[in-house]
Amino acid sequence: MVKQRNGFPGEELQRLYPFQSRFMDIFGHRLHYVDEGDGIPILMLHGNPTWSFYFRHLIKSFSGRYRMIAPDHVGCGYSDKPSSADYPYTLARRVEDLERFLSTLALKEKITLVLHDWGGMIGMAYAVRHPERINRIVLLNTAAFFPPRGKRLPLRLRLIRDLPFLSKPAVLGLNLFARGALLMAVRKRLPIDVKRCLLAPYDSWENRIATYRFVEDIPVSPSDPSYAVVDEVSRNLYRFREAPMLICWGRHDFVFDLDYLNEWRQRFPEAETHLIDDAGHYILEDAPEKVETHMADFLSKTDIY
Repeated sequence: MVKQRNGFPGEELQRLYPFQSRFMDIFGHRLHYVDEGDGIPILMLHGNPTWSFYFRHLIKSFSGRYRMIAPDHVGCGYSDKPSSADYPYTLARRVEDLERFLSTLALKEKITLVLHDWGGMIGMAYAVRHPERINRIVLLNTAAFFPPRGKRLPLRLRLIRDLPFLSKPAVLGLNLFARGALLMAVRKRLPIDVKRCLLAPYDSWENRIATYRFVEDIPVSPSDPSYAVVDEVSRNLYRFREAPMLICWGRHDFVFDLDYLNEWRQRFPEAETHLIDDAGHYILEDAPEKVETHMADFLSKTDIY
């Protein structure tokens, strides 16, 4: 039985997320990850405010044939949650963490990326810098470019980013960002045990630092620290026009709406695309079986051993 730790509901977590916890030192911070199965490596990168628990359905479905790897970004999941004084919480550092993580794993085969939310930016930043390491890409309601056609950030994100005197107590004190996502990011009502597990890592002011800093780091002008990284990624996505790509998109996404999907389609017209009508931003909570079906077909057609 998984012991209750930092607010994690032990029995529920063991039942829904029955994977061995592994840890790796990344620049002095302990990073937690799941590494299940053997075969071609599939790297799953979560966004904000989820963690590797979000990929539990994919891990269970595909670990019999593939090596399913899902890290928790520093500040998320079971990974260490350092203060802002001890960790920068910037996109550039996230990419450096991922480079160190994958270098230490020393994978021999090319990697299949599965990217959701801000994990798309982190994963594609790695891919742009190491295109020779990438086999194929699966996109799930994410972005790796600036908001299309001059779209502004949704009001909810702008308030968190631009009004810290209000947003810090709300996000760090009341956990409203993660709690709000349980309502806004899904089309169906989540079971209480799933809600508890999604929220469990973010059980105190100190443990919610990544939730807040992810939004704070979203660049909106060239003077923002992460602007140059996003610009580099956006300008170099063309390198993957020949890579097999699957896009599964929840239609009812309050952040990554259909304009983002259309941007991906414009850049990658050959990508296999599935718009899922009964899913929102948390597509793997709303429609895991549909994503698994599309992904199984895509992987079988594009497997290279």
